[in-house]
Amino acid sequence: MAGKLTLCATPIGNLEDISYRVLRALQEADLIAAEDTRNSIKLLNHFDIHTPMTSYHENNRFDKGRDLVAKMLEGTNIALITDAGTPGISDPGEVIVQMAVEAGIEVTSLPGPAALITALTLSGLSTRRFCFEAFLPPEKKERAQILQELTTESRTIIIYEAPHRLKKTLAELEKTLGGSSRISLCRELTKKHEEVFRTTIREAMDFYEQEDPRGEYVLVIEGRSLKDLREEKAQSWLEMSIEEHMEIYTGQGMDRKEAMKRVAKDRGCGKREIYAALNRD
Repeated sequence: MAGKLTLCATPIGNLEDISYRVLRALQEADLIAAEDTRNSIKLLNHFDIHTPMTSYHENNRFDKGRDLVAKMLEGTNIALITDAGTPGISDPGEVIVQMAVEAGIEVTSLPGPAALITALTLSGLSTRRFCFEAFLPPEKKERAQILQELTTESRTIIIYEAPHRLKKTLAELEKTLGGSSRISLCRELTKKHEEVFRTTIREAMDFYEQEDPRGEYVLVIEGRSLKDLREEKAQSWLEMSIEEHMEIYTGQGMDRKEAMKRVAKDRGCGKREIYAALNRD
């Protein structure tokens, strides 16, 4: 009978945030796969857990993932933990989950701490709709593409950032979203000196010109208003001629009558006005 993969969320700072279910799962597992065994041994020692441990991290996620899946197929029950937070969120845990699912192995997740959710709820910004970008990619072209996509993002945006890259990222966000956009910079979450800096992107840039960033950050940024996006879209249509606007839809195979309806809607006017403009001598 195959074993099971259990994802165990561990504290992001305060050890009291660990759950009874996670403690029991770590004690009862045959093997714990940890992102950094040197870091995780401190957690296990604190709770007097003596389950064998092996490393599973970014650099060995494919080869080690296959080894661990083979063990589970032979009956080994494995608990997966990351350095802090929920496995699979911005860490190599997602790879072994995919492998286990493809192999038909049972996977379960024990809920608990996640820095992005903790920061979102503390931010003071909208929590109804949000998107998570994790760390922005270092590759220049891919990074530019994602930042460009954020220019029309209406959901609250959550980004992780390291202290040595914070100033650069804030400058990019100002260019992308505007300096007046509200942002909450969260660090030391759940710890004694937890800090939530609620401000604007421009004010955050000014602040960190005088202060050195310290610790890992979770940036929570307000999205664009739907009203502003609609107005910008309407304005972009008005910058082209009605004939050019029509060609966009007729070029997609749309008949002329339907195209006129779409153009009228885009430009916020009546279909008769579009018809009259197209039939002027």
